[in-house]
This record gives sequence, C-alpha cells and structure tokens, in this order.
Amino acid sequence: MAHQSSSASPAATSKGFLGIGFSAWIVISMIVGILIGWLAPDFAPNLKPFANIFLRMIKSLIVPLLFSTLVVGIAGHGDDMKKVGKLALRSIIYFEVVTTAALAIGLIAVNFVKPGLGLSIAPAAGSTEEFKALAAKTPTFASVLEHTVPQSFFEAAAQNEVLQIVFFAIIFAVALSRVEGPSKKIMLDGLQALSEVMFKFVGIVMTYAPIGIGAAIGVTVGKSGLGVLLSLGKLVATLYVSLIVFVLLVLVPVALMARIPIMRFWRTVKEPWLIAFSTASSEAAFPQAMQAMEKFGVPRRIVSFVLPTGYSFNLDGSTLYLAIASVFVAQAAGIDMPIGTQLLMMLTLMLTSKGVAAVPRASLVILSGALAQFNLPLEGIALILGVDAIMDMARTSVNLLGNCLATAVMARWEGELNIPAEEAVVHA
Repeated sequence: MAHQSSSASPAATSKGFLGIGFSAWIVISMIVGILIGWLAPDFAPNLKPFANIFLRMIKSLIVPLLFSTLVVGIAGHGDDMKKVGKLALRSIIYFEVVTTAALAIGLIAVNFVKPGLGLSIAPAAGSTEEFKALAAKTPTFASVLEHTVPQSFFEAAAQNEVLQIVFFAIIFAVALSRVEGPSKKIMLDGLQALSEVMFKFVGIVMTYAPIGIGAAIGVTVGKSGLGVLLSLGKLVATLYVSLIVFVLLVLVPVALMARIPIMRFWRTVKEPWLIAFSTASSEAAFPQAMQAMEKFGVPRRIVSFVLPTGYSFNLDGSTLYLAIASVFVAQAAGIDMPIGTQLLMMLTLMLTSKGVAAVPRASLVILSGALAQFNLPLEGIALILGVDAIMDMARTSVNLLGNCLATAVMARWEGELNIPAEEAVVHA
C-alpha cells in the first residue's frame, strides 16, 4: 500500500544560493522588483515574460500533483465516501463562518472610514459595456454547482479547474479503494511515484521563484505606479488595515481555539505567503503551501482536499475586499445606501463569491454583478482598477493564509494533526 511522504522542497530546507535562505531571496527580489517598477516604469513591462514563465511552470504541475496526492491520500489509507463527506461538511461550515466574518469586518471598515467620499466617478469611454459584460458572467448557485462536476477530466486539467479535479479525484479514489488485487496496488504505486516526482518538480521550479516573483512585482509597480496610491490611498489603506484586523480578530482566535502553535504555523507558511503576496496569484503558492502544511503535520489526504476546496469556498481576503469595494463605489457615486441594503448586498456577495474561482477576472466579475444588481454605477470599477493590483496582493496573501489555517484546523478536528507534544501548547 502506498505510504505518505512529506517531501520538502530543496528551496524550503537548504540555505540556498550564496548561503542566503529562500525567504530572504524572495524579499530581495521583491525589493529589486519594486525599485525597477518605480525608477524605470517604462522598462518594467519587459519583465512580464519572466513572471509569466514562473506562473506557467506552476500551473503545469498543479493538476498532476493535486490528482496524485488526493487519490493516494484517500484510496491509500482506506477512506470511504462517508469519511470524505464528513470532512467536506466540516470544511464547508468552517468556510462559511469565516468568510461571513470577513464580510462583516469589511462592511464595518468601509462605513467607518468612508474611503469613497470626496471622489467622483467619471465614465470611461467604452468601459460601461465591458463591465456590463463582466456582470453578466456572475455565477449563480446552480452554475457553481454544475461547474463543480467536470464533463471531461482532460478538459478540466487543460484549464486548471482545481475544483473539478478535486471532484474527479475523490470519485476516482473511492472507486479505486473498492478494487481488489494487484490492479489497486499498481495504480497506487504509480500515483505515489508520480506524487514524489511532482514534489521534486516543485523544488526545481522554486529555484526560479525569486526571478519570477521580482519580475511580477516589478510589472505591477511599473503599471500602477506609486503615485496612484496618493489619490486612492485611503481605499488601499482601508483594505490593508481591515485584512490585518481580520487576521487578528478572526484567524488568530481560531488558531488559539484549535490549539495551533501560531509562531510555528507562521514560520511554516511564510514562504508560500510571500509568493502569494508578491505574485498576487494563489496558484503560484499552491504547491509550496501543500508542502508547508504537510511539514506542519497535516496528513496529505486532508491537505490535498481542504486546500484546493478552500481556493473556491474560503477566499477570506477576496470576500472582505468585495465588501469594501462595493460600498466604496456607492460612496464615490454619492449614493446613500441604507444599512439594510448593504446587508442584503453582503448576503448576495456571500453566495456569489463562492464561485469566484470558476471564472476569469474573478473578483471583478463578482463585483460587477453586485453593482449591477443594486443599480450602482459600473464605472466605479474603472476607479478601483488603478490600485486593484496592489489590493490584489493583499487579498490573495490572506486567502492563502486562511486556507492554510483551515487545513490545520480540519486536521485538529479530525484528530490527525501530528504536532510534537512540546510544540502543541500555543505561546503566541
């Protein structure tokens, strides 16, 4: 029977090039990227291919890594659909509670700070039609449910549809667990071997990460410019402070209640968090996050289920951002929104944001749909776009942090979190 391995990437375990650790190289690359974007904004767009190479390499390994680890984690350890269903139910309840808290904090913050006051919304030529098209793509509960089930595994794999891969892998694993004889062993051994190879693949890709990360942040700063922060700095500051408050008032207490050693957890997830922040891509941090949570003591079967599912249903940073951005547009347009209407909008966002990973330009699609539904000017999105890349970095990194914590909490609730006894007591 296949065994569980928690291979760590070379980048995560060695001192790295010139004796400098991987995290330090990421920070150095971010600083270099910011300087290039700031001092040479015309040159910065030339760095985009280097950023895209990194993201493309990451995307190329997600499906084989996720499929192999999830199937081995379930079929290789005798799990049945009942056990998977129990984990799924607990995860969905947890996701719903935490994302609701994120919406509440965002709503309170935007009403307290009022970052939209004093700004005016000027329609951009042709922008309204574009945003109307985005609004039309807003997913419904039925479409999200239908989208979860792939009509072709290969189509889902080609498009990196993570939720569809999870669904297919679970059914495949349950079917495999019911197979007897050598066929089961051959399949498990093959997938176990694929899993081990893909973790080594991650290690190779991560050696390029500082270059890709520096290029990504250089392009972002070069495109947005630091000057744009002056005009919309209040909005950006509201989001960043709100996300910090969310971490302190929601994620930290959750970690304490679940008896997660906070400092050890932070040391473990620091590298994938930096990758998510600097690239503004959850996908870029996914393989490193999987390895980090296994290293933390979460069984592979839980990591490979909860983490990718959270990418669709537990986007804490994105839901908080949507709460702030939607009310910000109303404030900038001079439209008075009663608290009852705001609460109704939050309920709408709570439901529609669950499909956020199923569509391109996800947050803008959900935001456009909410604005259209509540008769708010879609031109407000054009105002936000100037600083959206900078806000995307923050919300994506909090998404990653929240999902890593969710895997640890689920492992604790399942009684399978393997933390050494001397580290189990939290001294934050």
